[in-house]
Amino acid sequence: MAQAMEKTGELMLDGKTFYIHTFGCQMNVNDSEHLASLLLAAGARPARNPEDSDFILVNTCAVREKSVEKLFSYLGRLKDQKERRGSVLACLGCVAQLYREKLLKKFPYLDLVAGPHQYAEVPLILKNLQEERRVLTAWEKDWTDLPIVPEARESRVSAYVTIMEGCNNFCTFCVVPYVRGREKYRPLRSILEEVRSLSDRGYLEVQLLGQNVNSYRDPETGAGLPELLARVAEISGIEWIRFITSHPRDFGPELIEAMASIRKVCHQLHLPLQSGSDRILEMMNRKYTRADYLEKIDRLKSRLPDISLSTDIIVGFPTETEEDFEQTMDLLERIRFANIFSFRYSPRPRTAASRLKDDVPEEVKIDRLVRLQTRQKEIQLELNRSLVGRTVRVLCLGASKKGNLYAGRNEGYQVVNFRSEKDVSNRMVRVRITGCGPYSLHGELADEPA
Repeated sequence: MAQAMEKTGELMLDGKTFYIHTFGCQMNVNDSEHLASLLLAAGARPARNPEDSDFILVNTCAVREKSVEKLFSYLGRLKDQKERRGSVLACLGCVAQLYREKLLKKFPYLDLVAGPHQYAEVPLILKNLQEERRVLTAWEKDWTDLPIVPEARESRVSAYVTIMEGCNNFCTFCVVPYVRGREKYRPLRSILEEVRSLSDRGYLEVQLLGQNVNSYRDPETGAGLPELLARVAEISGIEWIRFITSHPRDFGPELIEAMASIRKVCHQLHLPLQSGSDRILEMMNRKYTRADYLEKIDRLKSRLPDISLSTDIIVGFPTETEEDFEQTMDLLERIRFANIFSFRYSPRPRTAASRLKDDVPEEVKIDRLVRLQTRQKEIQLELNRSLVGRTVRVLCLGASKKGNLYAGRNEGYQVVNFRSEKDVSNRMVRVRITGCGPYSLHGELADEPA
Protein backbone atom coordinates (compact mmCIF):
# COMPACT_ATOMS: atom_id res chain seq x y z
CA MET A 1 0.00 0.00 0.00
CA ALA A 2 2.86 2.41 0.78
CA GLN A 3 4.31 1.94 -2.71
CA ALA A 4 0.98 2.71 -4.35
CA MET A 5 0.64 5.87 -2.25
CA GLU A 6 4.11 7.03 -3.24
CA LYS A 7 3.22 6.73 -6.91
CA THR A 8 0.45 9.29 -6.55
CA GLY A 9 2.92 12.02 -5.56
CA GLU A 10 2.19 14.90 -3.23
CA LEU A 11 -1.03 16.69 -4.23
CA MET A 12 0.03 16.44 -7.88
CA LEU A 13 -3.60 17.01 -8.95
CA ASP A 14 -4.41 19.73 -6.41
CA GLY A 15 -7.42 21.77 -7.51
CA LYS A 16 -8.45 19.34 -10.24
CA THR A 17 -11.84 17.60 -10.30
CA PHE A 18 -12.77 14.07 -11.34
CA TYR A 19 -15.92 12.12 -12.13
CA ILE A 20 -16.04 8.30 -12.24
CA HIS A 21 -18.83 6.40 -14.00
CA THR A 22 -18.86 2.66 -13.29
CA PHE A 23 -20.23 -0.17 -15.40
CA GLY A 24 -20.36 -3.70 -14.00
CA CYS A 25 -20.41 -5.70 -10.80
CA GLN A 26 -19.22 -5.29 -7.21
CA MET A 27 -15.62 -5.80 -8.34
CA ASN A 28 -15.88 -2.81 -10.67
CA VAL A 29 -17.48 -0.67 -7.96
CA ASN A 30 -14.66 -1.62 -5.61
CA ASP A 31 -12.08 -0.74 -8.28
CA SER A 32 -13.71 2.67 -8.70
CA GLU A 33 -13.54 3.25 -4.94
CA HIS A 34 -9.81 2.48 -5.00
CA LEU A 35 -9.32 4.74 -8.01
CA ALA A 36 -11.16 7.58 -6.27
CA SER A 37 -8.91 7.08 -3.24
CA LEU A 38 -5.80 7.45 -5.38
CA LEU A 39 -7.13 10.66 -6.92
CA LEU A 40 -8.15 12.08 -3.53
CA ALA A 41 -4.69 11.30 -2.16
CA ALA A 42 -3.23 13.19 -5.12
CA GLY A 43 -5.24 16.30 -4.21
CA ALA A 44 -8.11 16.02 -6.70
CA ARG A 45 -11.72 16.33 -5.56
CA PRO A 46 -14.86 14.60 -6.84
CA ALA A 47 -17.37 16.39 -9.07
CA ARG A 48 -21.11 15.76 -9.13
CA ASN A 49 -21.30 15.32 -12.90
CA PRO A 50 -19.00 14.98 -15.91
CA GLU A 51 -19.76 18.52 -17.09
CA ASP A 52 -17.88 19.92 -14.08
CA SER A 53 -14.90 17.54 -14.27
CA ASP A 54 -11.34 18.00 -15.39
CA PHE A 55 -11.01 14.21 -15.59
CA ILE A 56 -13.88 12.00 -16.78
CA LEU A 57 -13.03 8.37 -15.94
CA VAL A 58 -15.21 5.52 -17.19
CA ASN A 59 -14.60 2.20 -15.44
CA THR A 60 -15.83 -0.67 -17.59
CA CYS A 61 -17.09 -4.26 -17.69
CA ALA A 62 -16.53 -6.64 -20.61
CA VAL A 63 -18.41 -9.71 -19.36
CA ARG A 64 -21.59 -9.09 -21.40
CA GLU A 65 -21.99 -7.63 -24.86
CA LYS A 66 -24.86 -5.48 -23.56
CA SER A 67 -22.59 -3.72 -21.06
CA VAL A 68 -20.09 -2.96 -23.83
CA GLU A 69 -22.87 -1.56 -26.00
CA LYS A 70 -23.98 0.68 -23.13
CA LEU A 71 -20.40 1.83 -22.66
CA PHE A 72 -19.97 2.75 -26.31
CA SER A 73 -23.22 4.71 -26.24
CA TYR A 74 -22.10 6.52 -23.09
CA LEU A 75 -18.70 7.40 -24.56
CA GLY A 76 -20.46 8.82 -27.59
CA ARG A 77 -22.55 11.10 -25.39
CA LEU A 78 -19.46 12.36 -23.57
CA LYS A 79 -17.78 13.80 -26.65
CA ASP A 80 -19.49 17.21 -26.50
CA GLN A 81 -19.05 17.49 -22.73
CA LYS A 82 -15.33 16.76 -23.06
CA GLU A 83 -14.84 19.30 -25.81
CA ARG A 84 -16.81 22.08 -24.09
CA ARG A 85 -14.66 21.96 -20.95
CA GLY A 86 -11.49 20.54 -22.42
CA SER A 87 -11.65 17.59 -20.03
CA VAL A 88 -9.47 14.52 -20.14
CA LEU A 89 -11.54 11.43 -21.03
CA ALA A 90 -10.28 8.01 -19.94
CA CYS A 91 -11.66 4.52 -20.54
CA LEU A 92 -10.44 2.16 -17.83
CA GLY A 93 -10.87 -1.43 -16.73
CA CYS A 94 -11.83 -4.62 -18.50
CA VAL A 95 -13.04 -3.20 -21.84
CA ALA A 96 -9.84 -1.15 -22.04
CA GLN A 97 -7.80 -4.32 -21.45
CA LEU A 98 -9.79 -6.24 -24.07
CA TYR A 99 -9.90 -3.72 -26.92
CA ARG A 100 -6.80 -1.60 -26.24
CA GLU A 101 -5.79 0.52 -29.30
CA LYS A 102 -9.08 -0.31 -31.05
CA LEU A 103 -10.82 2.00 -28.58
CA LEU A 104 -8.71 4.95 -29.73
CA LYS A 105 -9.68 4.23 -33.33
CA LYS A 106 -13.38 3.98 -32.48
CA PHE A 107 -13.32 7.00 -30.15
CA PRO A 108 -10.52 9.30 -31.36
CA TYR A 109 -11.33 11.81 -28.61
CA LEU A 110 -10.30 9.39 -25.87
CA ASP A 111 -7.14 10.53 -24.07
CA LEU A 112 -6.33 7.44 -22.03
CA VAL A 113 -7.02 3.70 -22.20
CA ALA A 114 -5.84 1.75 -19.15
CA GLY A 115 -6.48 -1.79 -17.93
CA PRO A 116 -7.40 -2.88 -14.39
CA HIS A 117 -3.74 -3.46 -13.41
CA GLN A 118 -2.79 0.16 -14.14
CA TYR A 119 -4.94 2.02 -11.58
CA ALA A 120 -1.98 2.86 -9.32
CA GLU A 121 -0.38 4.73 -12.23
CA VAL A 122 -3.45 6.77 -13.20
CA PRO A 123 -2.87 9.95 -11.08
CA LEU A 124 0.69 10.37 -12.38
CA ILE A 125 -0.43 9.67 -15.94
CA LEU A 126 -3.21 12.24 -15.67
CA LYS A 127 -0.75 14.83 -14.35
CA ASN A 128 1.68 14.29 -17.22
CA LEU A 129 -0.83 13.61 -19.99
CA GLN A 130 -0.28 16.12 -22.77
CA GLU A 131 -1.21 15.85 -26.43
CA GLU A 132 -0.13 12.24 -26.82
CA ARG A 133 -2.82 9.70 -26.05
CA ARG A 134 -1.87 6.69 -23.95
CA VAL A 135 -2.74 2.99 -23.94
CA LEU A 136 -1.62 1.07 -20.83
CA THR A 137 -2.58 -2.59 -20.54
CA ALA A 138 0.43 -4.34 -18.96
CA TRP A 139 -0.15 -7.24 -16.56
CA GLU A 140 0.90 -7.26 -12.91
CA LYS A 141 1.80 -10.77 -11.75
CA ASP A 142 2.14 -9.91 -8.07
CA TRP A 143 -0.50 -8.50 -5.75
CA THR A 144 -0.44 -4.72 -5.35
CA ASP A 145 -2.41 -3.19 -2.50
CA LEU A 146 -4.09 0.07 -3.45
CA PRO A 147 -5.00 2.62 -0.77
CA ILE A 148 -8.59 3.44 -0.02
CA VAL A 149 -9.77 6.37 2.10
CA PRO A 150 -13.13 6.56 3.90
CA GLU A 151 -14.41 9.36 1.66
CA ALA A 152 -14.11 7.14 -1.41
CA ARG A 153 -16.47 4.41 -0.20
CA GLU A 154 -20.07 4.63 -1.33
CA SER A 155 -21.40 3.21 1.94
CA ARG A 156 -20.59 4.12 5.53
CA VAL A 157 -21.62 0.75 6.92
CA SER A 158 -20.98 -1.97 4.28
CA ALA A 159 -17.63 -2.32 2.51
CA TYR A 160 -16.16 -4.36 -0.31
CA VAL A 161 -12.80 -5.99 0.44
CA THR A 162 -10.92 -7.62 -2.43
CA ILE A 163 -9.22 -10.90 -1.51
CA MET A 164 -8.19 -12.18 -4.95
CA GLU A 165 -8.37 -11.31 -8.61
CA GLY A 166 -8.40 -13.17 -11.91
CA CYS A 167 -9.48 -16.68 -12.84
CA ASN A 168 -7.80 -19.92 -13.93
CA ASN A 169 -10.92 -21.77 -15.06
CA PHE A 170 -11.26 -20.55 -18.65
CA CYS A 171 -14.97 -21.23 -19.05
CA THR A 172 -15.50 -21.10 -22.80
CA PHE A 173 -17.96 -18.18 -22.67
CA CYS A 174 -16.04 -16.02 -20.17
CA VAL A 175 -13.67 -13.16 -20.94
CA VAL A 176 -12.44 -12.68 -17.34
CA PRO A 177 -9.07 -14.51 -17.70
CA TYR A 178 -8.28 -12.33 -20.71
CA VAL A 179 -9.03 -9.02 -18.99
CA ARG A 180 -8.22 -9.76 -15.32
CA GLY A 181 -5.50 -12.36 -15.84
CA ARG A 182 -4.72 -15.49 -13.89
CA GLU A 183 -5.59 -15.83 -10.22
CA LYS A 184 -3.53 -13.88 -7.73
CA TYR A 185 -4.26 -13.77 -4.03
CA ARG A 186 -4.00 -10.93 -1.54
CA PRO A 187 -2.03 -11.75 1.64
CA LEU A 188 -4.25 -12.66 4.58
CA ARG A 189 -2.50 -10.15 6.86
CA SER A 190 -3.34 -7.34 4.42
CA ILE A 191 -7.01 -8.36 4.25
CA LEU A 192 -7.26 -8.46 8.05
CA GLU A 193 -5.57 -5.06 8.32
CA GLU A 194 -8.20 -3.53 6.03
CA VAL A 195 -11.09 -5.19 7.87
CA ARG A 196 -9.78 -3.97 11.24
CA SER A 197 -9.58 -0.47 9.83
CA LEU A 198 -13.17 -0.76 8.63
CA SER A 199 -14.31 -1.97 12.03
CA ASP A 200 -12.55 0.95 13.70
CA ARG A 201 -14.54 3.32 11.47
CA GLY A 202 -17.86 1.71 12.38
CA TYR A 203 -18.47 -0.61 9.43
CA LEU A 204 -20.75 -3.52 10.26
CA GLU A 205 -20.52 -5.63 7.10
CA VAL A 206 -17.72 -6.72 4.79
CA GLN A 207 -18.18 -8.37 1.41
CA LEU A 208 -15.10 -10.34 0.35
CA LEU A 209 -14.63 -10.06 -3.39
CA GLY A 210 -12.95 -12.00 -6.17
CA GLN A 211 -13.73 -13.63 -9.48
CA ASN A 212 -13.35 -17.04 -7.83
CA VAL A 213 -13.19 -16.44 -4.07
CA ASN A 214 -13.37 -20.05 -2.96
CA SER A 215 -10.06 -20.83 -4.68
CA TYR A 216 -8.38 -18.28 -2.36
CA ARG A 217 -5.02 -19.29 -0.89
CA ASP A 218 -2.96 -16.98 1.28
CA PRO A 219 0.36 -16.68 -0.60
CA GLU A 220 2.26 -16.60 2.69
CA THR A 221 0.62 -19.35 4.78
CA GLY A 222 -1.52 -21.33 2.33
CA ALA A 223 -4.70 -20.64 4.34
CA GLY A 224 -7.90 -21.03 2.33
CA LEU A 225 -11.24 -19.25 2.38
CA PRO A 226 -12.61 -21.16 5.44
CA GLU A 227 -9.61 -20.02 7.48
CA LEU A 228 -9.95 -16.47 6.15
CA LEU A 229 -13.62 -16.34 7.16
CA ALA A 230 -12.75 -17.53 10.66
CA ARG A 231 -10.04 -14.88 11.06
CA VAL A 232 -12.28 -12.07 9.78
CA ALA A 233 -15.03 -13.20 12.17
CA GLU A 234 -12.65 -12.68 15.12
CA ILE A 235 -12.57 -8.92 14.43
CA SER A 236 -14.93 -7.17 16.83
CA GLY A 237 -17.49 -4.79 15.42
CA ILE A 238 -18.01 -6.68 12.16
CA GLU A 239 -21.50 -8.23 12.28
CA TRP A 240 -21.96 -9.76 8.82
CA ILE A 241 -19.49 -11.38 6.41
CA ARG A 242 -20.34 -12.23 2.79
CA PHE A 243 -18.23 -13.50 -0.10
CA ILE A 244 -18.73 -13.43 -3.86
CA THR A 245 -18.29 -15.02 -6.41
CA SER A 246 -17.85 -18.76 -5.87
CA HIS A 247 -17.28 -21.47 -8.48
CA PRO A 248 -19.30 -24.67 -7.90
CA ARG A 249 -16.33 -26.87 -8.80
CA ASP A 250 -14.28 -25.47 -5.91
CA PHE A 251 -17.12 -25.26 -3.40
CA GLY A 252 -16.23 -28.04 -0.97
CA PRO A 253 -17.58 -29.41 2.33
CA GLU A 254 -15.02 -27.43 4.38
CA LEU A 255 -16.50 -24.16 3.17
CA ILE A 256 -20.05 -25.36 3.87
CA GLU A 257 -19.02 -26.26 7.43
CA ALA A 258 -17.40 -22.85 7.85
CA MET A 259 -20.61 -21.14 6.75
CA ALA A 260 -22.62 -23.25 9.19
CA SER A 261 -20.29 -22.83 12.17
CA ILE A 262 -19.11 -19.21 11.94
CA ARG A 263 -21.92 -17.06 13.29
CA LYS A 264 -21.01 -13.89 11.42
CA VAL A 265 -20.98 -15.51 7.98
CA CYS A 266 -24.33 -14.75 6.35
CA HIS A 267 -26.53 -17.65 5.34
CA GLN A 268 -26.52 -16.37 1.78
CA LEU A 269 -24.61 -17.59 -1.25
CA HIS A 270 -24.23 -16.68 -4.91
CA LEU A 271 -23.28 -19.88 -6.78
CA PRO A 272 -23.38 -19.52 -10.59
CA LEU A 273 -25.11 -22.44 -12.30
CA GLN A 274 -25.05 -21.13 -15.92
CA SER A 275 -27.00 -24.13 -17.30
CA GLY A 276 -28.89 -27.17 -16.06
CA SER A 277 -27.82 -29.31 -19.02
CA ASP A 278 -24.79 -31.57 -18.63
CA ARG A 279 -24.09 -31.32 -22.35
CA ILE A 280 -24.04 -27.52 -22.25
CA LEU A 281 -22.04 -27.45 -19.00
CA GLU A 282 -19.39 -29.59 -20.67
CA MET A 283 -19.31 -27.28 -23.68
CA MET A 284 -18.93 -24.36 -21.26
CA ASN A 285 -15.96 -26.11 -19.58
CA ARG A 286 -17.61 -25.69 -16.18
CA LYS A 287 -16.08 -28.92 -14.80
CA TYR A 288 -19.17 -30.04 -12.86
CA THR A 289 -22.46 -31.75 -13.69
CA ARG A 290 -26.02 -30.94 -12.69
CA ALA A 291 -25.79 -33.82 -10.20
CA ASP A 292 -22.64 -32.28 -8.69
CA TYR A 293 -24.36 -28.92 -8.35
CA LEU A 294 -27.48 -30.42 -6.78
CA GLU A 295 -25.37 -32.41 -4.32
CA LYS A 296 -23.70 -29.21 -3.12
CA ILE A 297 -27.05 -27.44 -2.82
CA ASP A 298 -28.54 -30.35 -0.87
CA ARG A 299 -25.56 -30.34 1.51
CA LEU A 300 -25.87 -26.58 1.96
CA LYS A 301 -29.58 -26.79 2.73
CA SER A 302 -29.07 -29.63 5.18
CA ARG A 303 -26.54 -27.58 7.17
CA LEU A 304 -28.15 -24.17 6.63
CA PRO A 305 -31.90 -24.70 6.16
CA ASP A 306 -32.53 -20.94 5.95
CA ILE A 307 -29.90 -20.24 3.30
CA SER A 308 -30.77 -17.71 0.58
CA LEU A 309 -29.37 -18.74 -2.80
CA SER A 310 -28.76 -16.76 -5.97
CA THR A 311 -27.19 -17.72 -9.28
CA ASP A 312 -26.24 -16.79 -12.85
CA ILE A 313 -27.90 -18.42 -15.86
CA ILE A 314 -27.12 -18.11 -19.56
CA VAL A 315 -29.75 -19.05 -22.15
CA GLY A 316 -29.11 -19.65 -25.83
CA PHE A 317 -25.54 -20.96 -25.59
CA PRO A 318 -24.47 -22.43 -28.97
CA THR A 319 -26.38 -25.64 -29.83
CA GLU A 320 -28.72 -25.27 -26.82
CA THR A 321 -31.90 -27.22 -27.56
CA GLU A 322 -35.31 -26.91 -25.98
CA GLU A 323 -34.50 -30.04 -23.97
CA ASP A 324 -31.31 -28.42 -22.66
CA PHE A 325 -33.29 -25.33 -21.66
CA GLU A 326 -35.95 -27.43 -19.92
CA GLN A 327 -33.22 -29.02 -17.81
CA THR A 328 -32.27 -25.54 -16.65
CA MET A 329 -35.92 -24.82 -15.85
CA ASP A 330 -36.06 -28.07 -13.90
CA LEU A 331 -33.22 -26.95 -11.62
CA LEU A 332 -34.92 -23.58 -11.20
CA GLU A 333 -37.94 -25.44 -9.80
CA ARG A 334 -35.93 -27.80 -7.62
CA ILE A 335 -33.57 -25.28 -6.05
CA ARG A 336 -35.86 -22.23 -5.82
CA PHE A 337 -33.33 -19.40 -5.90
CA ALA A 338 -34.09 -16.19 -4.04
CA ASN A 339 -32.63 -14.28 -6.99
CA ILE A 340 -31.06 -14.95 -10.38
CA PHE A 341 -29.02 -12.95 -12.85
CA SER A 342 -29.99 -14.22 -16.29
CA PHE A 343 -28.66 -13.35 -19.71
CA ARG A 344 -28.92 -14.20 -23.38
CA TYR A 345 -25.67 -15.68 -24.62
CA SER A 346 -23.44 -13.27 -26.52
CA PRO A 347 -19.99 -14.29 -27.84
CA ARG A 348 -17.10 -12.46 -26.20
CA PRO A 349 -13.83 -11.74 -28.02
CA ARG A 350 -10.92 -14.16 -27.50
CA THR A 351 -13.05 -16.80 -25.74
CA ALA A 352 -13.25 -20.40 -26.97
CA ALA A 353 -17.02 -20.17 -27.43
CA SER A 354 -16.61 -17.22 -29.80
CA ARG A 355 -15.26 -19.72 -32.33
CA LEU A 356 -18.52 -21.69 -32.18
CA LYS A 357 -21.42 -20.87 -34.44
CA ASP A 358 -23.89 -18.70 -32.54
CA ASP A 359 -26.72 -20.82 -33.91
CA VAL A 360 -29.62 -20.24 -31.48
CA PRO A 361 -31.87 -17.65 -33.15
CA GLU A 362 -32.21 -14.37 -31.28
CA GLU A 363 -35.99 -14.72 -31.01
CA VAL A 364 -35.51 -18.14 -29.37
CA LYS A 365 -33.02 -16.68 -26.89
CA ILE A 366 -35.48 -13.92 -26.02
CA ASP A 367 -38.35 -16.38 -25.61
CA ARG A 368 -36.34 -18.62 -23.30
CA LEU A 369 -35.09 -15.69 -21.24
CA VAL A 370 -38.64 -14.38 -20.80
CA ARG A 371 -39.91 -17.80 -19.74
CA LEU A 372 -37.03 -18.21 -17.29
CA GLN A 373 -37.48 -14.75 -15.77
CA THR A 374 -41.26 -15.07 -15.59
CA ARG A 375 -41.07 -18.30 -13.59
CA GLN A 376 -38.28 -16.93 -11.40
CA LYS A 377 -40.39 -13.86 -10.61
CA GLU A 378 -43.18 -16.18 -9.41
CA ILE A 379 -40.73 -18.18 -7.27
CA GLN A 380 -39.33 -15.03 -5.70
CA LEU A 381 -42.80 -13.80 -4.83
CA GLU A 382 -43.61 -17.16 -3.22
CA LEU A 383 -40.39 -17.11 -1.18
CA ASN A 384 -40.90 -13.49 -0.12
CA ARG A 385 -44.46 -14.16 0.98
CA SER A 386 -43.14 -16.84 3.36
CA LEU A 387 -41.28 -14.09 5.23
CA VAL A 388 -44.35 -11.92 5.86
CA GLY A 389 -45.07 -11.78 9.59
CA ARG A 390 -41.49 -12.50 10.62
CA THR A 391 -39.12 -10.09 12.32
CA VAL A 392 -35.67 -10.03 10.71
CA ARG A 393 -32.35 -8.24 11.16
CA VAL A 394 -31.74 -5.55 8.55
CA LEU A 395 -28.64 -3.52 7.86
CA CYS A 396 -30.10 -0.08 7.14
CA LEU A 397 -28.22 1.66 4.32
CA GLY A 398 -30.13 4.94 4.52
CA ALA A 399 -33.25 6.61 3.17
CA SER A 400 -35.16 4.65 0.54
CA LYS A 401 -35.81 5.98 -2.94
CA LYS A 402 -39.41 4.93 -2.44
CA GLY A 403 -41.05 7.70 -0.47
CA ASN A 404 -40.76 8.28 3.29
CA LEU A 405 -39.01 4.98 3.99
CA TYR A 406 -35.65 3.53 4.93
CA ALA A 407 -33.91 0.81 2.92
CA GLY A 408 -31.54 -1.98 3.77
CA ARG A 409 -30.85 -5.66 3.25
CA ASN A 410 -31.55 -8.67 5.39
CA GLU A 411 -29.14 -11.54 5.93
CA GLY A 412 -30.40 -13.15 2.72
CA TYR A 413 -29.35 -9.99 0.83
CA GLN A 414 -32.95 -9.14 -0.04
CA VAL A 415 -33.94 -5.48 -0.24
CA VAL A 416 -36.12 -4.37 2.69
CA ASN A 417 -37.98 -1.03 2.58
CA PHE A 418 -39.42 -0.11 5.97
CA ARG A 419 -41.02 2.68 7.96
CA SER A 420 -39.32 4.24 10.95
CA GLU A 421 -40.10 7.37 12.94
CA LYS A 422 -36.41 7.87 13.71
CA ASP A 423 -33.28 7.95 11.59
CA VAL A 424 -31.72 4.49 11.70
CA SER A 425 -29.29 4.92 8.81
CA ASN A 426 -26.08 2.88 8.98
CA ARG A 427 -27.38 0.73 11.83
CA MET A 428 -28.38 -2.87 12.33
CA VAL A 429 -32.09 -2.93 13.21
CA ARG A 430 -34.94 -5.38 13.49
CA VAL A 431 -37.82 -5.04 11.04
CA ARG A 432 -41.21 -6.74 11.08
CA ILE A 433 -42.07 -7.81 7.52
CA THR A 434 -45.61 -6.72 6.63
CA GLY A 435 -45.68 -7.23 2.87
CA CYS A 436 -43.65 -7.96 -0.23
CA GLY A 437 -43.30 -7.91 -3.97
CA PRO A 438 -41.14 -10.22 -6.09
CA TYR A 439 -38.08 -8.00 -5.74
CA SER A 440 -38.29 -6.53 -2.25
CA LEU A 441 -39.77 -6.86 1.22
CA HIS A 442 -41.77 -4.19 3.09
CA GLY A 443 -41.96 -3.69 6.82
CA GLU A 444 -41.95 -1.56 9.95
CA LEU A 445 -39.19 -0.93 12.46
CA ALA A 446 -39.63 -3.33 15.37
CA ASP A 447 -39.10 -2.02 18.89
CA GLU A 448 -36.52 -4.72 19.64
CA PRO A 449 -32.73 -4.66 19.95
CA ALA A 450 -30.94 -5.76 16.80
